[in-house]
Amino acid sequence: MLTIERQKQILDLLKIQTTIKIHELVKKTGASESTIRRDLTELEQAKKLKRIHGGATLLKRILDEPTIAEKTVKNSQEKVRIAEKAASIIEEGDCIFLDAGTTTVEMIPFLMDKDITVVTNGITNISLLADLNIETHVIGGYVKTGTRASVGRNAIRLIETFRFDKAFLGVNGISEFDGCTTPDPEEAFIKEYAKKCSRQSYVLVDHSKFGEVSFSKFADIKEITIITSDINEELVNNYRKLTNIEVASL
Repeated sequence: MLTIERQKQILDLLKIQTTIKIHELVKKTGASESTIRRDLTELEQAKKLKRIHGGATLLKRILDEPTIAEKTVKNSQEKVRIAEKAASIIEEGDCIFLDAGTTTVEMIPFLMDKDITVVTNGITNISLLADLNIETHVIGGYVKTGTRASVGRNAIRLIETFRFDKAFLGVNGISEFDGCTTPDPEEAFIKEYAKKCSRQSYVLVDHSKFGEVSFSKFADIKEITIITSDINEELVNNYRKLTNIEVASL
């Protein structure tokens, strides 16, 4: 089978299965494992798929934005460990920006008994912070029902009046060339302004976000510190060449 035919077969299989393992491709194509690995590398470089541990998956579309419900159940254990690591970085007396998102919200239980001030645009965050008696300032604006984030001109105007010791931001995609991205430009503006108003900015990234690209960029990788897990050490080490990384053990 010619390379172009085999690679087309790989892409056709991915359209049906979304995710496929290397051993399945070896069986279905009759090619060797080394040949399949080479094919996957070439297809990834051509931005036609995303390699994952032991296989490949389809790239998400640029404008895809999962709902809160969809994101909550995905990689939940990993997100909790990342959130715990992020919370451990916060010091007594810090003023922090806490972004809307399913990983950032997991930080809140780990903030108990910390003497801090929180500014947030996450509607879900508000009651959880109040339950812990944490001083909380809410960014007002238009509330997106899908992500429960407050966005818009009024939100940006208010963020500009604050200054933060640390900002903790969610992300839909992070890559070497495209930086930190999210589907909605309105949410990207909030993240960008929070980053600008913060002494240090952290982006919470589970392993599935690496190599993904969404519609709106809010930061270059060198501008932020990545907080992630050790689920893919090779991937983490590659990104260490680009910026600082804090790693949570699973």
